[in-house]
Amino acid sequence: MVANSVQSAPGGRSMLSTDSPPFNPKGGMMGRISSPGPNWSRNNSPISNSNNDADVLSNAAPRHLFQTVTGETVEIRNVWVENLEEEMAVIRELILTHPYVAMDTEFPGVVARPVSESFSHDYQYKSLKVNVDLLKIIQLGLSFSDKDGNLAKGCPCWQFNFKFNLSDDMFAQDSIDLLVNSGISFEDHATRGIDPILFGELLMVSGLVLDDGVKWVSYHSGYDYGYLLKILTTVDLPSDEKSFFDVLKVYFPTIYDIKYMTSLVDGHFGGLQKLADDLGCPRLGPEHQAGSDSLLTMTTHFALANQKFLDSNGKVDDTKYRNELYGYGSNHTAHKGRSHSQALQGSNGALSSMSGSESH
Repeated sequence: MVANSVQSAPGGRSMLSTDSPPFNPKGGMMGRISSPGPNWSRNNSPISNSNNDADVLSNAAPRHLFQTVTGETVEIRNVWVENLEEEMAVIRELILTHPYVAMDTEFPGVVARPVSESFSHDYQYKSLKVNVDLLKIIQLGLSFSDKDGNLAKGCPCWQFNFKFNLSDDMFAQDSIDLLVNSGISFEDHATRGIDPILFGELLMVSGLVLDDGVKWVSYHSGYDYGYLLKILTTVDLPSDEKSFFDVLKVYFPTIYDIKYMTSLVDGHFGGLQKLADDLGCPRLGPEHQAGSDSLLTMTTHFALANQKFLDSNGKVDDTKYRNELYGYGSNHTAHKGRSHSQALQGSNGALSSMSGSESH
């Protein structure tokens, strides 16, 4: 089956035409999906000393514990509908002392492409908008640190798991396969996933948004912010890129995109994992789960900033990269975002800033 491309029509409606990557339309399954079984339960997970376990660490477990090279225990805590309000109350207190928030999302791929000239200045934003408008977020990872990059003690990371039903919701098959192999339990997402509207209401009063004292850290994160704005506003994304950035600035006044930061320095190529390896930042938890990816985003950001962006007084100078998104807007990377967006859609799409959509 082929997806439908979306073309703007008078009045802001969308018109559909063919020629897009294979995907699962609403109401039709493309084969049976089962979540991984080895080495997981709904009980607390044992401490893992390895980040390359042969067995999958499922997000159905309440938490996973990892031991760092310094001997500290770090928890990634899963949040479902039954513990959402309790965990958001914890985060409302934590943000007062740990105002750096690293985030990553997992989503069901890219299923549509805009019908427009691929070299148009806003092609990449049109592509982002049409897919975010059509699809649902699957997972959000948030990790917290203080201004010096010290992770919150004990549990610095929450992994929010949203309602998503493979029988009803649209997705790109390759993206779902990758998430299943990474430990995502779609049975749990269907039965006890978080309602995005409820999460948006709690996020609005959490202290995480609408505050320029909170610094949001991400990696090549246009789609990530697109899904967060959709959750916060409960409407489709703005029709044009300028309006998107205007809304983004309101909810997220201070953002740092690591991919954009690397575009300003020499010697760093590849995705986030390659950059983290180069900077000596170890991963905790399974790749392609949003919690682990957000933790790695946080440690990598501070390692890069302290290595490449210090001023004459030894302090991090963020003026060169603050509030820029790689591949979007009017900065020097916008044309790269367009070419990447085209390549992405031609290969069945992406699912997160770590695992496909924006990993290069």
